[in-house]
Amino acid sequence: MNKIYTDGLIFDMDGTIWDNTPVFAPSWQRACKDMGYNVEFTPDLLKTLFGKTMTEIADACIPDEDSNKRYATLKLCEEYEMNDLAKSDVDTTYQGLAAVLKELKKRTKLFIVSNCQSGYIETFLERSGLGYLFDDFICYGDNGLGKADNIKALAAKNQLKHPVYIGDIQGDKDACDKAGVDFIWAAYGYGKSVDGYVAKVNDIKELGGIIDGI
Repeated sequence: MNKIYTDGLIFDMDGTIWDNTPVFAPSWQRACKDMGYNVEFTPDLLKTLFGKTMTEIADACIPDEDSNKRYATLKLCEEYEMNDLAKSDVDTTYQGLAAVLKELKKRTKLFIVSNCQSGYIETFLERSGLGYLFDDFICYGDNGLGKADNIKALAAKNQLKHPVYIGDIQGDKDACDKAGVDFIWAAYGYGKSVDGYVAKVNDIKELGGIIDGI
């Protein structure tokens, strides 16, 4: 596989860095029940939803014409999932993540851009103990902007000349196209296919063999 040279590797979260769906499915189901909805959530269903913005997820899975109640329900889902994650001692990161991040950090800067809620990235950084490896991060919950705009904003803020994004779903690829950055497909994640990429990795540990700094 050809080397990819970058001055900033930007990571997606769910399906790329970790997989919390086994923890979150019961959280979401409990939250919806408490809001009066009979909606069944499974890890596989959540994998089809994660990667979208939180409002898009609410519109897709909460069966109510009242948008305010849909969004309030999803807020409760977020609250329950974060509480349950805090109580869980299960390592939900993909195997080999820590070692490959430490290796990559020697070659280039590392970042995170996600469509998640505020506090979610910080939870990962603290929970994993890997926060010291990342130079910056931003998410939809911080400013209400989608992934493409946040990729561009982060690149501009950190003066990146050739950032590369790694994500697992078509929505990540679409955001990269809009932002004008190269896309690496994390094929081990939630997405079944994407329509193009500069590299494909079937295991996160493969990143160590293809990324180099410029």
